[in-house]
Amino acid sequence: MPIFRTPNINFFRWRWQAIGVSTFVILAGVGTIWSGGGLPLGIDFSGGTAVVVRFVERTPEEAVRMAISGVEGEKVVQQYGDPAENEVLIRLPQIAEETGASLEQGANAVVEAIESAALGEFAVQSTDIVGPVIGRELQQKGIYATLAALAGILIYVGVRFRFSFAVGAITAVFHDILVTLTFLTFFGYELSLNVVAAILTITGYSVNDTIVIFDRVRENLRSMRRDKLELVVNRSVNQTLARTIITSATTSLAVLALFLFGGEVLHGFAFTMLVGIISGTYSTVFIAATTAVFVSERRNNQHISTEPGLTAGRKKRSRRQKIKVRAS
Repeated sequence: MPIFRTPNINFFRWRWQAIGVSTFVILAGVGTIWSGGGLPLGIDFSGGTAVVVRFVERTPEEAVRMAISGVEGEKVVQQYGDPAENEVLIRLPQIAEETGASLEQGANAVVEAIESAALGEFAVQSTDIVGPVIGRELQQKGIYATLAALAGILIYVGVRFRFSFAVGAITAVFHDILVTLTFLTFFGYELSLNVVAAILTITGYSVNDTIVIFDRVRENLRSMRRDKLELVVNRSVNQTLARTIITSATTSLAVLALFLFGGEVLHGFAFTMLVGIISGTYSTVFIAATTAVFVSERRNNQHISTEPGLTAGRKKRSRRQKIKVRAS
């Protein structure tokens, strides 16, 4: 017995409003990223040293900043994770031509400076050290992985379905990536390897939802050949809506648990997944379907307008109309 009955919602009625909301969110994100000098890169991509220190008693960030003022380079000191944990993140920038030993010396210098300042008992929770060369390599590999995934999606959907459906799927994926990056910027998350892994995951997740709808469209086209494609797609979206909502809801609950109890290391991954799942569900209904119908109608109109036989027929009809007008 189905949990939800098949609704009869005209999703295409709200397509322009949905496109307007998406455009506003994406432009706001692009503006924020542009004004901030680009995406905030994590240490995986930017290189350098990151040390997370947990104090027994609450220690002001300014006191930590003063304690390590003698360490070389421009330091960044900020609260890390839950304020009740009294954790502080200290980042040192990458220095060109550094060796692994000198990078370790930078982390050790931070610890020694805090000890000398007598800020109370503390423990080093984690130390991440990434050289500049490795950081650039990770950036390139992350870009290549994303482009390879998008190319594979375009080829698969284009072969399995129509070309217009492939365009719709890729548009929805780009939408999800941009919306996710926007919210990452708004909430101050850095672009790290975990975040890239989450983006690739939601890319596949979004395409999976889109393919379910497109597969239903292909089935309905057999029995609704005389109907407009917009009606066929809208009916297909309604028929698969319950499945889309249930799948997204159950997955979101698992990701939410990961965000709440998975620790600070997984916060970026879980947050990216959560935003991507919500955006993917939205884009499947409003972006992918709308784009597929738009591209298909444009291609059909261009084919009709360039068909020579039809053009000649139109000329003959126009001549007959002129003759009738003269005779009258």
